[in-house]
Amino acid sequence: MLLAFDIGNTNTVVGVFRDRQLVTNWRIETDPNKSADEYGMLVHQLFSYENLKMKDVKDVIISTVVPSVLYTVQHMVQKYFNKKAIVVESGVKTGLIVKYDNPKQVGADRIVNAVAAYNKYGGPLIIIDMGTATTFCAVTEKAEYLGGTIAPGLKISSDALFQRTAMLPKVDLEEPGQTICKNTIQSMQSGLIYGHMGMTEFIVNKMKKELEAITESGKPVTVVATGGLATMIDGGVDCIDYVDKLLTLEGLEIIYQKNRRCNRHHKEKECN
Repeated sequence: MLLAFDIGNTNTVVGVFRDRQLVTNWRIETDPNKSADEYGMLVHQLFSYENLKMKDVKDVIISTVVPSVLYTVQHMVQKYFNKKAIVVESGVKTGLIVKYDNPKQVGADRIVNAVAAYNKYGGPLIIIDMGTATTFCAVTEKAEYLGGTIAPGLKISSDALFQRTAMLPKVDLEEPGQTICKNTIQSMQSGLIYGHMGMTEFIVNKMKKELEAITESGKPVTVVATGGLATMIDGGVDCIDYVDKLLTLEGLEIIYQKNRRCNRHHKEKECN
């Protein structure tokens, strides 16, 4: 089995693959204060609940945008699985040509999502990840990762309204159904959710034009959304073609397949 960790700023998604198929997955809170043993015990409980055996894990792969948690999870993997995890970072084979000014600055989650989306849907494409931040990434039909846009996510925007204003309350992220709202909570929900929908439409449409201008084949741009809030936003926009919530885990499995022989045997001739 392959154990995959997608460590985000707010949540960590853990997936287990057997014979390249996703067996199960869990979403847990990302906690930089947890020790390796605490993460180890949590994973042990999750495995026990699903009647999975930790000894059956043959390899581990990690993608993270939280460096402070990476060492802890790596240590946990070494102690509880006796494995050295593959970490998605510069030098790992992905199949993409990264055109970013400084490739090391691209978040691992953005690359992993792009790998999965390109393998499933081909290019050109736009990938939207609606997590703590909302990211928009562009990939050409030639598997070139061009870059994209980073915006505050819905939860960040909601927290900012609550923390930086004296009278506004903390609200649940639920669609109010109208923009002419008659109470403060619904007014905030309207601004947050419909504002995010409008931002999504504008950025996707502008990015599409930029991608279409460099797409020689004339193939239309596919738009894929992932992340916990993707379904809600998709319900109010026309620019998203697919919502794929397991995109990151699938990307981790694909990257693992491209790097597993290097990880297991450490033979230079097999890694080239």
